Amino acid sequence: MPMAISPPGFTPLRDSALFKPWKLGKLQLEHKIVQAPLTRMRATKESDGIFVPGDLNVEYYKQRANKGGLQLTEATDICHYASGYPGVPGVFSPSQLAGWKRVTDAVHSKGGFIFCQLWHTGRASPASFRQGQQPTSSSDIPITGKALDGTEYSDGPPRPMTVEEIHTTTKEFAAAAKRAIEAGFDGIEIHGANGYLLDQFLHDNVNKRTDAYGGSVENRGRFALEVIQATCEAIGCDRVGIRLSPYNYFQDTKDSNPNKHWAHLCAQIASLPEKQRPVYVHMVEPRFDEVLEEQAKLDALAAYTSVEHGVETEATVKTSNSLTPFRRILAKGGVKFFAAGGFNRDNAAPKVEADDADAIIFGKWFLANPDLPKRLSEGLPLNAYDRSTFYGADPPSKGYVDYPFFESSVAGNVV
Repeated sequence: MPMAISPPGFTPLRDSALFKPWKLGKLQLEHKIVQAPLTRMRATKESDGIFVPGDLNVEYYKQRANKGGLQLTEATDICHYASGYPGVPGVFSPSQLAGWKRVTDAVHSKGGFIFCQLWHTGRASPASFRQGQQPTSSSDIPITGKALDGTEYSDGPPRPMTVEEIHTTTKEFAAAAKRAIEAGFDGIEIHGANGYLLDQFLHDNVNKRTDAYGGSVENRGRFALEVIQATCEAIGCDRVGIRLSPYNYFQDTKDSNPNKHWAHLCAQIASLPEKQRPVYVHMVEPRFDEVLEEQAKLDALAAYTSVEHGVETEATVKTSNSLTPFRRILAKGGVKFFAAGGFNRDNAAPKVEADDADAIIFGKWFLANPDLPKRLSEGLPLNAYDRSTFYGADPPSKGYVDYPFFESSVAGNVV
């Protein structure tokens, strides 16, 4: 059995801010390392648009559960055809809820906690994933390029949601939150990021509406705020979080002034009535991008995010972009702050120690290291991740439940 000591070059983090116990709402957490909501596409197909958590999913989440730790699930459909993505589970059918109950029971058996991330993809899903239904969004602007089914997004552009549809979808989020709690989840995270439905309303290069849900920054944030309020009312504000990505480029979201606009949104969130105010906001660092390398993303952002210049104008003054101002605004309302995007054993603890985040989200490193908190605490080496298996593999267990714990790690497959 390997000794709990740090190999040369790895500093144990057990005495750092990452491992100080803390409270999130009513939950008593033992550390500040949170498993990211990672789309893995491993749920079992039951029928068209209905994918159910099965044995593999139970094993995956159970492996990564740890005493006093928090996990966020993969994005989960709030209703039938909310995404239609293959292998993506939902929380709307009895079979899905039964599957998730097995997951939550497994996590709780190890003393862990788990929130269910809820989403609607809007224009990001093609009609073929929704039984031929035309996608809906804030406006009629399609994403450029090809959809997951190989079709051109431009061949099936979205239609703007009616106000009635917006209200119905808000109710769907609240109903999904209730069902998630029934399935044993400790809370839910609203997916308001990465170019999916709520984010399509937030970004001004996508939202071209002229009604109460478009135009001004207040109007563009209305849908997200109403979803926050509805879910808080449904299950209690201490069980609700939201993910936001002001600097996102993914799926053609590129706001003209993310610093100003998301500062306004954060101020609105912080000033919500206490019973309608989420327990945390989870944001993605400006350096992170699904396509661009870190420096390229930062350079691209800096080129246009000054107060005077928008996306369509070449900036002459580069602006530093940071999540810290958002964190400070939210703190005024007692809202906890989770930071995600490009964190590792070297930069995670300093982020918390500087009071720039309450917790750190780990994605690919948690994916490849089911015992990540232990490895970071004790200064142990990490398994390398296999990017080719992130969104499915043959067999599905590959790159999903076959990453070893430290005791069984293979020499040479650690970093």
